[in-house]
Amino acid sequence: MSINSTLKREGIEVIGPLNTLEINKIASNISEKLCTTFPEHKLDQSKLFASIARLNMYVAKFPTNDAVAKYFYKNNSIYFSNKMDLNDLNTLAIHECIHFIQELKNKNGRLLRLGLYNLEGTRNTGMALNEAAVQLMASKASNSNLDTVKYYGMDFSTESPDFYPLQTTLIKELAYFTGTYPLFHSTLFSNDVFKNTFIAKSSEKTYIEIERNFDLLFYYESELSKLSYKLATCAETKAGANKLKLLNQKSEKLKTLIFNTTLGTQNLILQNCFTKEFEQIHDIESLKAFQTHIYNFKNLLINAENYNFYNDFYCDMMNKLENKRELIKKYGVLPISDEATRELSLVQKDFYSLSFLKKIFYKLSLLIEDRLREKNM
Repeated sequence: MSINSTLKREGIEVIGPLNTLEINKIASNISEKLCTTFPEHKLDQSKLFASIARLNMYVAKFPTNDAVAKYFYKNNSIYFSNKMDLNDLNTLAIHECIHFIQELKNKNGRLLRLGLYNLEGTRNTGMALNEAAVQLMASKASNSNLDTVKYYGMDFSTESPDFYPLQTTLIKELAYFTGTYPLFHSTLFSNDVFKNTFIAKSSEKTYIEIERNFDLLFYYESELSKLSYKLATCAETKAGANKLKLLNQKSEKLKTLIFNTTLGTQNLILQNCFTKEFEQIHDIESLKAFQTHIYNFKNLLINAENYNFYNDFYCDMMNKLENKRELIKKYGVLPISDEATRELSLVQKDFYSLSFLKKIFYKLSLLIEDRLREKNM
């Protein structure tokens, strides 16, 4: 499909190109914001400016007021809404420029990756995850403030209340366990650092399921947007009651799917990541760190009426933490090995069994010998 056909299909009507002065001003603005906001990634501001300044930039009419910018990799062009102030670029304009920065092509110009979005192989994955990461970066580059919002019966705080609010909040929950460096590094440089880091903090199965849920959220919200447009059109044309009822039913079903998918993803994140983290507790310091970590997660929480998963999980973990605390008090530093930790957890059944203690110490001595043997190999 040609660029003109794509523009027409998306309802974008080109007005005209920006002049060199305007392009340079935008390139300077964005390169400065990104380099200042993310200094740890060592972006070269002069090279970034030169790269963005080579983009073709146009002013265009967009079909809705929400869309203000769009980047097309096929012709290295970015289109800005004629209603946007080019002297005060908002997060979406920065969002589209990040897409340009992160693209990875082969020597034939074929797009291979966009940050977390992998287009290689038979199954394209991570599109919605990448959109969330890019929007989070754009919001931070714009120095956006946290805003408390309510969508689909869910309450939460986000720096991006108008664009991908649920996805940006969920991806912050992922970054709570990996740190923001792997997330932003993979978003900018199109690699698997973030993916591999999160898998190490949870599991590959968990990552795949979360990735799929992000795509589902993107799809459900897109379909809901289409339905909202149809409902508005039907109201204007005074469509029949049956049609309006059917559209409203579909709309409510999609809202329920968004609600369940969002909270289900949150539950998946906190359950798998904190369970994996709990298994690594081996002394009082790591136990206290875990206790603080799981408590502070509440600051990122997406809440809803009758949502009790986090509280129930927290209480369950606190009970398990007390059991582990007793083990540490009695036997000192625990082996980090999951298998050895499970063995030691049986101690609580009989603290005073001498024969059982001998077995434990014997297994620990074998474990130490194995590690020494590995070092000498």
